[in-house]
Amino acid sequence: MLIRIFSLILGLTLSVSILADELTIKSDAPKSYIVKKGDTLWDISGVFLKQPWLWPKLWRLNPEINNPHLIYPGDELRLVFDENGQPMLVKGKPELKWSPKIRKQLKDQNPVSTLPLHAIAPYIRYDSVKSLAELEALPYIIGSDEGYKSSIDGFKVYINSDLTIGQSYGIYNKGDAIVDPETNENLGYNIQLVGTGKATQTGDMSKKQPSTIYIDGATREIRSGAFVIPVNKDQQFPSIFTMRAAPEELSGLIVSSLAKLREFAKFDVVMINKGQSQNLQVGDVLTVKRKSPAVVETDNGPQYTEDTSRWNKLSSNNLSDYDMPAEAIGQVMVFRVYDKVSMALILNSETPLRVLDGVTAP
Repeated sequence: MLIRIFSLILGLTLSVSILADELTIKSDAPKSYIVKKGDTLWDISGVFLKQPWLWPKLWRLNPEINNPHLIYPGDELRLVFDENGQPMLVKGKPELKWSPKIRKQLKDQNPVSTLPLHAIAPYIRYDSVKSLAELEALPYIIGSDEGYKSSIDGFKVYINSDLTIGQSYGIYNKGDAIVDPETNENLGYNIQLVGTGKATQTGDMSKKQPSTIYIDGATREIRSGAFVIPVNKDQQFPSIFTMRAAPEELSGLIVSSLAKLREFAKFDVVMINKGQSQNLQVGDVLTVKRKSPAVVETDNGPQYTEDTSRWNKLSSNNLSDYDMPAEAIGQVMVFRVYDKVSMALILNSETPLRVLDGVTAP
């Protein structure tokens, strides 16, 4: 009933021009919700909104909640509508009456959808992407003080470059090439952060004298050949991610997972075969979609292509006799963008995601 009333009020009060970021309440949205341990504002808003990245608009109308981040497990949140038909979440009783002064303050507010870094920092990977030319230009480890092939914390390693004393550096291993399955183009190489260290002695490569780094933060074995990059490059993120829907025309694929898993879910990091060249930006939110299983017609009726006989597969060229629909199964937020590829954090998923799942604007 609330949804119908809300729709009627909107139809009567809104002009022909509709705001692009208008809130849309889910048809099955509950009237109230009890906060659970581990909930994020995104999660809670996703219970009510079709566009959970617009969560600040659900909270901004409630002067009772000055900081929506300060909600706790056990709090009851209620979905109510103001006198203009605008939805909002409130704590406690929904029968709130705004004074004229508060109404004006609320109307003048223009919040931006954001996600604080601290909320997702434990899940973000500090890996990077480099082209082959960029990799060939980076300095790298040529050996260690102990002569071992690999090192852990407390070792010194030597670098074939003139480094800055006191500067901290990230140590990276070269990972797999990222290949675009649509064009077969090499989009770059995933380089994996395996440790950090500080330069204790500069070199002089004109005399073939390497620099020295003391390793103080190894997360994996550090081997000769690992690349060295200053920590103020490729390791910094904004304290706040401004979230928005990705460009409408954008369509791409998940091409890999940084964890190299077969399937991945909430808070895993994935690579997408779109980047700055396709106007993708940090904070862009995309919907993950998967094509429904292919179906072929056989003498025994319709069968899934993967389950049918070899003969039926050959006769249908292993394709589907139908253009099966793609269903939404999750959402991701881009947190790092390169020229033709991006890293994204899985915000939610109804089923485990996989390589070659599609991504589109919400």
